[in-house]
Amino acid sequence: MTKPAIGITEPRSKLSVTALLLPKKAPENAAFLLAYLAQPRIIPGPEISCPVPSADLHGQAYAQPLPPENATLTPQPGDIVLSYVPPRVWGGNPNAIFDIGLYYGQGARLLFPIGWLAGSVVAQVLAGERDQFAAACGVIRRNGACDITFSLVEA
Repeated sequence: MTKPAIGITEPRSKLSVTALLLPKKAPENAAFLLAYLAQPRIIPGPEISCPVPSADLHGQAYAQPLPPENATLTPQPGDIVLSYVPPRVWGGNPNAIFDIGLYYGQGARLLFPIGWLAGSVVAQVLAGERDQFAAACGVIRRNGACDITFSLVEA
């Protein structure tokens, strides 16, 4: 039996992992990613925070407010966290912000410039791939901004 998952890749760092979606724990957030990733997406990310480009959201049915589900303030290694910030909350930005965060080490926290913001653990990197995930994310963190590809896969 296959399960819906996300393939996450970035060639310079050799990032190539699979993260199982958690639709039972975060149904609305998982539905957002399933709809958004109906086609593979390349998201420019500063470090390992990947804000969904506003052009990908404009006029899309999936671009609706998301509740915190399977919420965390302290993501664990392997967690893929979807954070939602309503319009005008962050610096008066008129657009909602949807951010896909890749968490690969201990001590992570969701303390944004606007304060603590619970995010939804929407997927988790397969246990056997977490060491490679951490190594590649460390490379990305040291090198700075990059383009990360997200696509739907089955695991």
